[in-house]
Amino acid sequence: MGIEIRPVEANHHAAWLPLWQGYQRFYATEIPAATSALTWQRFLDPNEPMHAALAWQDGRAVALVHWIFHRSCWTSGDYCYLQDLYVAEDCRGNGIGRQLIEHVYAEARAAGASRVHWLTQESNYRGRQLYDQVAERPGFIQYRKLL
Repeated sequence: MGIEIRPVEANHHAAWLPLWQGYQRFYATEIPAATSALTWQRFLDPNEPMHAALAWQDGRAVALVHWIFHRSCWTSGDYCYLQDLYVAEDCRGNGIGRQLIEHVYAEARAAGASRVHWLTQESNYRGRQLYDQVAERPGFIQYRKLL
């Protein structure tokens, strides 16, 4: 069963939204509908640094990935933040997550980025098994303050 990864298009919203909602359930969070709508519009705006792709299998969207390019004080090239990665529960363990990460790596290289980075929760053991294979864990601890 082949996987095809394609950038989102306006007519993909109905395929993207259930995956986006599944991602939120996975992380036990609820993003306001207005924020999700704005996020979707940003993906479609070529002037935005935000990007999204869906993994398709047999005509069904089975996974999503979102990434954002941003400046860095440490390099001349932008960084690429892989913000969200989600594979439908019934499709996990088939290499789709790895393919999406490799897709973002290729997009970042093509854009001249110096680094791809991301975060995950400590309790995301299954995801971390993959991440330990495809990237290095630098040991930084995240701090944040919600405003």
